[in-house]
Amino acid sequence: MKAILPLLAAAALAAPAAAQPSQPDSTILPGYWESTNRLLSPIRTSKVERRCITPADVEKFLAGPSNRHYDCSYPSKVIDNGVIRMAGTCVKRKGGGGKIKVAGEGAYTQTSFNITATIATEIAGIPLSGRASTEARRIADSCPTPPPV
Repeated sequence: MKAILPLLAAAALAAPAAAQPSQPDSTILPGYWESTNRLLSPIRTSKVERRCITPADVEKFLAGPSNRHYDCSYPSKVIDNGVIRMAGTCVKRKGGGGKIKVAGEGAYTQTSFNITATIATEIAGIPLSGRASTEARRIADSCPTPPPV
């Protein structure tokens, strides 16, 4: 179940950016973002991440939420006037696995957003469902300089 946290974080970070590009005020702003990702059920976990969102990343997210662990498709997606609603499925990229149904809703501004999602899947033929949330905020206009290698 912990592996689903990155999926929800990617969906949450990508959702506000998927608004129409012709309305620049309706998308998230690039910068340094902090997100708190919580698995609310069936078990409780929480993880805080900081991430640099570049202008190129915002454009990349227009294609739809996914991450390095899952390929996701959201045929039902409404991102308008500060409201996010989406429903779709995700499939693990490596190692196969069944489909995970994801449905979420929340709110966003250029510098913050929150989304709560429900997930449903099967593990070894046993139905499993849960809820997760992501709250994020832009903590800086620019990203920190990476340490020298």
